[in-house]
Amino acid sequence: MRRWVCTTVAILAASGMTARAQKPPLLPEKDVAALANELSGETAKRNLEGLARLHRQRGSQGFHAAAELVAERARAYGLSDVAILQFPADGKIFYGTQRSRPAWDAERGELWELREHEGMRVPEHLLGSYEAEPVVLAEDSESADVTAALVDVGNGTSESDYSGKDVKGKIVLAAAQPGAVQDLAVGKFGAVGILSYAQNQKTAWWGEDENLIRWGHLETFSPNKTFGFMVSLKMARGLRERLAKGESITLHAVVKAGQHPGYYEVVTATIPGADPKLKDEEIAFSCHLDHQRPGANDNASGCVTILEAARTLQKLIANGAIARPARTIRFIWPPEIEGTLALLNGNGRSSITSATKSDDGTLQSFHEKLIVVPGVELARRIKAAIHMDMVGGGLETKAVFHVTRGPMSLPSFVHDVAWAFAEFANEQSYKFAATGKAEYPLVAPEGGKEPLRAEYLPYSMGSDHDVYQDSSFGIPSIYMNDWPDRYIHTNFDSAANIDPTKLKRAAFIGAASGYYLAILNDERVEQLTATIWPYRIHRVAGSEERDLQVPKEQRFAADSARAEYDLSAIEAISGFAPSGAPEREKRRSMIPLAKYANDPAQTAKASGDGVLKFARKREPKGPLAVFGYDYFGDHAKAAGIGTPKLLSYEGFWGAGEEYAYEVLNFANGKRNAQEIRDAVSAEYGPVPLEFVVEYLKALEKIGIVEQVK
Repeated sequence: MRRWVCTTVAILAASGMTARAQKPPLLPEKDVAALANELSGETAKRNLEGLARLHRQRGSQGFHAAAELVAERARAYGLSDVAILQFPADGKIFYGTQRSRPAWDAERGELWELREHEGMRVPEHLLGSYEAEPVVLAEDSESADVTAALVDVGNGTSESDYSGKDVKGKIVLAAAQPGAVQDLAVGKFGAVGILSYAQNQKTAWWGEDENLIRWGHLETFSPNKTFGFMVSLKMARGLRERLAKGESITLHAVVKAGQHPGYYEVVTATIPGADPKLKDEEIAFSCHLDHQRPGANDNASGCVTILEAARTLQKLIANGAIARPARTIRFIWPPEIEGTLALLNGNGRSSITSATKSDDGTLQSFHEKLIVVPGVELARRIKAAIHMDMVGGGLETKAVFHVTRGPMSLPSFVHDVAWAFAEFANEQSYKFAATGKAEYPLVAPEGGKEPLRAEYLPYSMGSDHDVYQDSSFGIPSIYMNDWPDRYIHTNFDSAANIDPTKLKRAAFIGAASGYYLAILNDERVEQLTATIWPYRIHRVAGSEERDLQVPKEQRFAADSARAEYDLSAIEAISGFAPSGAPEREKRRSMIPLAKYANDPAQTAKASGDGVLKFARKREPKGPLAVFGYDYFGDHAKAAGIGTPKLLSYEGFWGAGEEYAYEVLNFANGKRNAQEIRDAVSAEYGPVPLEFVVEYLKALEKIGIVEQVK
């Protein structure tokens, strides 16, 4: 181990990684200075405060108000092609692997505890009010006017939780999410509603503040429609203690809410490219606009940060401070995952109104046109995406800012571009915090002054970047996010906890990365490869530590997979700069372990099911882990397939969902099952070959992949 550390330090020192000159990377310093000076954390936070007032559930009136707010700001900032695209959502239409979920709106939700008074039950204590805190009403609740006794069912997810308890016609108190409880509690045992204190997104601070009320949801497609309310741990503990003592608790629930046919709405706008040959290529900025109120860091922060990047780039381009990029830059504000799948699969429609005025300001003419954005065409145009999901957490949130790399199934250099700017922001912000002086401190007047301390981490799932990087679309995505966040999915995720300085720094990294990718051409390849090369050396050195946890017989295969990834990532530059081959080839020849890649003398020969090859079919497009709908589970049940072992497997660095995502992505008809196993083992830790084969055969039975003979 000591020898490995010394070797790594030597490599990093030789590459310049340990003592990078504090000069802006990749872009001319005048462009960096223009971005740093124009970006405003305060402007971003003012926009955030507007969004945080809205309960932004899919297809709801609150979401539409948020979409209108973003579109209005985009128009005011001078962006082009501003539109709110609509995609029908009725529970029947599919967008690739996403079964559209009907829109859901709520008008009222109150939960009262009643007491006996002169032979009558009268309200005594308000346990939850949708009007005051919308998060108390579980998403997909249905209308009800119910008076019923409360019964504690523990977790509420197994039949044993109901043993000896009569819950028919009653409201159950459960520790699990309402959606995990409803089919048993309501469907089988006849309960009329659910009161939940589920704790999701557990971190080191879990349970520290018992007053937090966490987001709850019912299953969109469950036949057992009901309502659910969410309460804090503190309130739940009090109710449980009273019930345990034999006290009777009667509740009155009034809910006016429900699903209805509606639309996924996606706001989009552009900064048109200048190069006639490249303007049809796009760099996309992505976020997700939907969330419970207040939903400040998750994800009003990402929405307003890409809006601020848009404002800044548009203004600087318009006044000539920076050149108009060759490629078009697109900004997208969808509902999380399902909106992105609708956008990339479907045809979005939007009516755009425009008016012509005379010199004196009187209206001359008014007309409306219907625009259609073909999803498949858009997916082909997008060369890379910059996705922001939670990027503004201040000190109270305990957040750590991440720049996250893509999956090994989609080798790319774009993440290294983002890290180059993030590392620069780290250095400059630390220098400023430590000395009070820095050329580019990236500090907002109303924000903090602490250093950024961004981290560069391997791929992790959980947001719209999974859709872009799925093998259906193959769009490399820079994922910028905060984790942990002690207030995620709670009523305390408020604007007060958002730091304008953090918003400005995230906007800088995103704007600089997106602008650079939009101008990248052959002349910039040498500078690009020289800048990102140390990161590749660093990761190769770091992989040696992981190899110690891999069985010896699989270590070479893991090394080979990583080498193939690095070779392909360098080659991916050709998608932006086709004529930069000599520089790429120079770097390829320097990749450690490259000489071992696919060496038949070192690679164990596949046999049995290990030789099977599978290729993903063209349709349906999208990952199988989507939002509110289990594509694999639904189709596997219809085909009589049990749950594959891979889906519950726990590796060293990944879990079942991540293994499954990558196994499908690697199924390109060229790799056999053993090579797929080796690749996912290099990424997430060793996994048995039979688990991979079983999952691939299950995918074949439900029509996602086909065997290649």
